[in-house]
Amino acid sequence: MKNCLFCKIIKGEIPSHKIYEDEKTLAFLDVNPVSRGHALVISKKHAKNLFDISKQDLIAVSMTIKKIAKILKNKLGAEGINILQANEEVAGQSVFHIHFHIVPRYQNDKLTLFPHKRYLKNDFKEILDVIKGP
Repeated sequence: MKNCLFCKIIKGEIPSHKIYEDEKTLAFLDVNPVSRGHALVISKKHAKNLFDISKQDLIAVSMTIKKIAKILKNKLGAEGINILQANEEVAGQSVFHIHFHIVPRYQNDKLTLFPHKRYLKNDFKEILDVIKGP
């Protein structure tokens, strides 16, 4: 896409700090990291998000995510890894080209992911009825 930030990175029009590249995927360091080694993995073929990417491209991206997560964990001494991905603006997607964040985690890094809520007992039934219904 013409004005897509990540498509421009793929084409070399915008510089990036590449970690890995193959025929279908690209991994590079995030310019606004939340932890040491925070990286992004993207599909080279433009897809807006998880709802638009082809099965083949999603498989390729998934394999690259696994490869990069292992590299970051082993080489940077991360004690864990979060894989994060947002779909649509309301979910926090700000670049509308599918991408996955690989966030190395370290002891006492003070990162938090989700506020914790509890469902009411009847909520489970209502949600399951909607999901499994016609």
